[in-house]
Formats: sequence, C-alpha cells, structure tokens
Amino acid sequence: MKSKIEQLKAKGFYEVPTTSQYEVLRLKGPCNVILYSTGKFSVQGKEDVVQKIKQELGLEVPKKVEKQSSLFFHSKLKVIVGSDETLKGDTFGGLIVAGFRANPSEQLVLKDFGVDDSKKFSDKQIKIMAKKIRDKFPKNYSIFTLNPKEYNDKIKSCNVTVLLNSLHHQVNQKLKTKSSMHVVDKYPGCNVGDIIETKAESKYVAVAAASIIAREEAIKQFIELSKNVGFNIPKGSTHVSFALKKLVEKKIDFKDFVKMNFSNVQFFLK
Repeated sequence: MKSKIEQLKAKGFYEVPTTSQYEVLRLKGPCNVILYSTGKFSVQGKEDVVQKIKQELGLEVPKKVEKQSSLFFHSKLKVIVGSDETLKGDTFGGLIVAGFRANPSEQLVLKDFGVDDSKKFSDKQIKIMAKKIRDKFPKNYSIFTLNPKEYNDKIKSCNVTVLLNSLHHQVNQKLKTKSSMHVVDKYPGCNVGDIIETKAESKYVAVAAASIIAREEAIKQFIELSKNVGFNIPKGSTHVSFALKKLVEKKIDFKDFVKMNFSNVQFFLK
C-alpha cells in the first residue's frame, strides 16, 4: 500500500483533506485517488486517465471478474447505501431521488435478479424489476419525490445542486447503518456521499437498484401528470414545445407541470 502511495506522489500527486470518516487518504493529481479504511482504492476522473493510473498501480479488475459483472467489484465494502436521481433534465415533471441499502449477500441477490443500470431497461422492464426489488426488500429502499409544484417552490430558495445534495443526504439518513457507506452517482456540484463516482450505477449494484426504483417512480409521476393534463407529456427537454403550447391552449398553470427555472420554459413564456 505504501509503495502505491509513493508511486503516486512520485507522479506529482499530493495529499488533500479527506471528506469522510471512511477515508484514510485522499490524493489529487491528474485524477483523484482515495484510500478507504477497508483498504480499497478509488480512482476518480477522466476515464482514460483513471484506466492508466489503475494499470500502473495494479488496481485493474481481472478480466474474468469484469465479464461476470463490474457491479460487484466493490461488494466487499460491507453495507452500501446507493442513491441516484431522475427527472433532473426533464422539462416536465419534478425531481426524484431514491436510495437502496444492500449488504454483500443482498448485493448477490440483486445480481441474480439481473439488476443493472436502469438506462438499459425499457419502461415495462423497469416496472417488473422495481416490483421484484421492492417485494424482496421492502425495508431496504427510500424514495423522495417532488412533483413539479413542489420542485418549483423549493427551487425559489436554492439551486438544483443544493436541492439534490439535500435529497441524497436525506435518503442516506433514512437508510444508513453504523457500518454503511453512502455511494452517490456523481453530478455537478455533488458534495454528499462517502464515495462519489461517475456512472456509479454501472459499478455498484446498490446504486443500480436505486436508479431502477427512482425511474419507476418517475414513470408513475408522468402517468399521473398525463392523466391530469389530458395528453401524454413528453420526456426529456428537446421535443417539448408542442406540449408547452397545449398547456397554453388549455390555460393550465405551468408550475404544476414543468420546471419553471428551465431556460426553454422561460423562453417559451416570453
């Protein structure tokens, strides 16, 4: 371990303050390298730089393990609370953050279920997978849901980053144990979590489970909003002008259906 740290310092890495009780050492350089009390290293940054550093330090995951599932490289980190958000970039809808707690044996069960990054599943598959997870682990998940009106009310006093940080923190507070580590899928300005990692939903099965549960909740919200407005509201933010026009035609209050701080909404209202 000492030799690896010396290698990094020889390459120009330098020590910076740790950000959680689980960190033993944090080094900054071309990328960030974190040593946890479990003895595990986490390398964060641009993918090509991360891969190069991992190879040089001998931290690469064996190919045989990678083929089985990259989601379980970190399964020895005891209890993990993974959290993920959805609807952040959608014009319609509010904001949802979900968390899932899993110990090593529960992570293996999730693996057997076929749990993976939610973006790999259709809406129909998400509903089936989420129900399976919730039925098996009714006490292992937590969801914080903001509808559009609630989102718009909260965003008046803070920006979306502050709001996300708060929701991720609340999720962890509900699920954490004395030995758990909070893993957050990295977003701009994220300052919560013991481990903050890009594409965490493809590396930690607990985060993947959280992403599936969050997306199921988003599907439910869109169905409810569509029912209330009388037409199917669109996902994303690219092709939404026709739906915004319908809100005007129906004389419906925008704040009950869309994010008022979005530039495309503000431009449309002008």
